[in-house]
Amino acid sequence: MDNAKMILSPRGLRAATSNLLRLAAHGHVADLRPMPADPVEDGPRRSVYRYRPPEGVVPAGPPVLFVPPPGAPARCYDLRRGCSLAEHVVRAGRLGYLLDHGPVRRADHEPDLAEWVSDVLPAAIRAVHRDTGGQPVQLVGWGLGGVVALLTAAAGPGLPIASAAVIAAPVDPNAVRHAVMPGPLVKRAYQAAGIDKYMVRPCLILTHLDNADFLAQAEAIDHFAQEMSGYSGRAAKRIYRALSRNNALMRGGVEIGGRTVDLADVRVPVLAIAGRGDAVAPVRAVLPLIRLLGGAPQVRFEIAGGGHLDVLTGRSARKTTWRYLDRWLDEGTIRHGIRPQRLTAPG
Repeated sequence: MDNAKMILSPRGLRAATSNLLRLAAHGHVADLRPMPADPVEDGPRRSVYRYRPPEGVVPAGPPVLFVPPPGAPARCYDLRRGCSLAEHVVRAGRLGYLLDHGPVRRADHEPDLAEWVSDVLPAAIRAVHRDTGGQPVQLVGWGLGGVVALLTAAAGPGLPIASAAVIAAPVDPNAVRHAVMPGPLVKRAYQAAGIDKYMVRPCLILTHLDNADFLAQAEAIDHFAQEMSGYSGRAAKRIYRALSRNNALMRGGVEIGGRTVDLADVRVPVLAIAGRGDAVAPVRAVLPLIRLLGGAPQVRFEIAGGGHLDVLTGRSARKTTWRYLDRWLDEGTIRHGIRPQRLTAPG
């Protein structure tokens, strides 16, 4: 431990004391309350929720649908108050929706890649489209959720999709460190990405006792890691294997439901963001999207700092990834108009 970091200024000592008292009184520093949301569609394999806008905010422009990775909690977009991408998007005056597939422990109930691309995500897109009075939907997907979003756009050219923003979405399996991918896939991958670094390095906590934001983020990541234990990872593993077979995405498309789905068939604008320190989806595994999305009217590629989870919702993401996404969604509003969105499904 660096002794120099343990010498606190009077101000730092007061902050550390305040944080310790809060921990003693409440057991936590982070505000882990989920963003309030109302169900729009509820089914056995998926639920779609609409985030409630803050009081006085009238959302306008195309809605945003968050697409979680198969085999991971949808809470990834709402890690904690103050560092929640969902909260950020909704407070900016956009209407946000969440697709939540939930933990499924029985293998026969876990949607495979074909079901995600032909049923799960298309149904969620149509539900949001209806709920907003017919507006096109802006997809935001993280990890495999981003890959599924792109494959859905390629397979369903008639779907009401306005654009797709994909964060840490690996499309070149050969560029991924194979050491992080064997099963249990999800647990190993997120450990490699540093999701549990706070648990295995308690000295980090001790040296940041005066930093409430750091402590809150550590708690939120621990909480997310605990939620991960409720997911078997079987679906994600099967999907990754399907995408990795013969490096299909890099070689003209992947077989889904008896047909070849090629990313070159995506016909909507795409924003792709890669994490500079991401071991699960390194920059070189995401970069080929520039070439593969040859049919998209626009492809923008950005690099932000952080590992696999940090690039989505780490403390530094607020000044990088979120700003890239803000600009992207603002441009979508210009393209599709700023008419107010419906907050209830049409009768």
